[in-house]
Amino acid sequence: MPGLTVETPDALKALVGKEIGASGWLVVTQERIRAFAEATEDRQWIHVDHERAKRESPFKKTIAHGFLTLSLISHLIKDVVRIGSGTRLAVNYGLNRVRFPAPVREGSKIRGHFNLLGFKDLGDALETVFACSVECEGSSKPCCVAEWIVRYYK
Repeated sequence: MPGLTVETPDALKALVGKEIGASGWLVVTQERIRAFAEATEDRQWIHVDHERAKRESPFKKTIAHGFLTLSLISHLIKDVVRIGSGTRLAVNYGLNRVRFPAPVREGSKIRGHFNLLGFKDLGDALETVFACSVECEGSSKPCCVAEWIVRYYK
């Protein structure tokens, strides 16, 4: 169940400059990492080879792809905000300033923190810009930070 429900996307305008909330925790399993490696054909050993990662990686475990962590933002925000009606389509329009300051080790828990940075009425759509910070349990640094642009079509 999302922490905040707004009736329409227009109601998001009142939240510009405010923290919207944090998602629940999600475990990043080796199965998820391996499925992402297959889907993207990025099978680098640091993601898929337990034994080699244990021996040679500074992290001593396999780690998630940065792009996997980034792709989970759209899942994590569902715990934070829900729009009741007034939109026929929501589209991931793009990203700004993406960084991966810390690794996500296999078996770690992550959660997303979301603030609304911007809101613009484009006529046929409303454009929002969310500040997203993905936290990894036990890490002093976020594992992913990004500005995420979402368009809600009326």
